[in-house]
Order: sequence, then structure tokens, then C-alpha cells
Amino acid sequence: EVQLVESGGGLVQPGGSLRLSCAASGFTFSTSGMSWSRQAPGKGLEWVSGVYSDGRTAYAAPVKGRFTISRDNAKNTVYLQMNSLKPEDTAIYYCAIGGYGASRGGQGTQVTVSS
Repeated sequence: EVQLVESGGGLVQPGGSLRLSCAASGFTFSTSGMSWSRQAPGKGLEWVSGVYSDGRTAYAAPVKGRFTISRDNAKNTVYLQMNSLKPEDTAIYYCAIGGYGASRGGQGTQVTVSS
């Protein structure tokens, strides 16, 4: 059974940082692209970033230069380091299998950016 468990969300002030984690199981993680998407209140699901099995990464324009995606194949975990957070980054963040495309893999983790 495929399982994706997101964690690391929370409340942070504008300009702050958070690191999200997604623990994966039930499939061959090392050969799978992985991605993060988010859904802000009242808005649709938005693809944020992806990392492919060969390590290539991609980012949506709103987060490029502020967010960094990475993976640890030994731990079957994908990360999203989020710096210089803005109120508009407030959303539920989801990881998913596949490097591109808005998708929800797990229950998500709430990120709230507010002073």
C-alpha cells in the first residue's frame, strides 16, 4: 500500500523558514519522481516543486529562489525547505508521486504565515 505522510508544517512569521518532510512507503521511492503541491484557502490545488529520480528539480515561479526540494533515498523521504516565507504561502502542503502536476498524496501539513 502506497503511503505518503507529510509533516513539518506550523505557524511562522513572514520572512521565516520551515522544512517540510514527506515519508514514503509502499513503492520504489528511488526510481520515482516526487513533488509538492499546495492548496490555499478558497483556491485550487497548485503544483509547487518536483524532484526527479536523477536529482533534477523544478519549481513554480512563485517559489523559485525561496524554496528548495530535496530527497533522501536512504530514508525514502522528500523535503521542502521553505525560506523567506510570505503570507501568500499559507496553504495545506501535500506531497505526491510524480515530479510534475498538482496532486495530493497524503493528508497534507498546514503552513500558516502570519504575524
